[in-house]
Amino acid sequence: MRLGSRRCALTRAAVREVLPLPRLWRPPGLPRPLAGFMNLAGEAVPVLDLSRLFGLAMAAEAEDALYRHLLLIGEAGEAPLALLVDRVLDMQRIPAERLRPVPPEATLNGCAVAEIETPEGFIHLLAAGRILLAQEAAALATLREGAQSRLAEWEGAV
Repeated sequence: MRLGSRRCALTRAAVREVLPLPRLWRPPGLPRPLAGFMNLAGEAVPVLDLSRLFGLAMAAEAEDALYRHLLLIGEAGEAPLALLVDRVLDMQRIPAERLRPVPPEATLNGCAVAEIETPEGFIHLLAAGRILLAQEAAALATLREGAQSRLAEWEGAV
């Protein structure tokens, strides 16, 4: 996936689904990295903008926003989270011998666990469970509960 000028990856096991960017509900007062919430079959799913979370430059072209993707992550039985990325570039198998470990202290929260060297440069392999700090994850859970309550108020009204 592309985040600004950087390329990153997640393991296939971490990604439930790749989705086009739908219309998001963004109540006032959300933290900048939280792009909003999407309604996924009656479930309020927070959408986290990885470029903003990591402090990376956004894609320069406004047209690029049309092609942004969501990566739906989360184990079965746990609340899903959608990661907003500039673009999903490819899905491929990477042999373990091509992964170069990254020391946990070299990245925030140890979220980059390995690098993959390619002719175009390095791809950072992210651990989905380490993208947010514990405090951020707790705050996100509270915001999600509020969004889910609001969504439930409208259930059956249409």
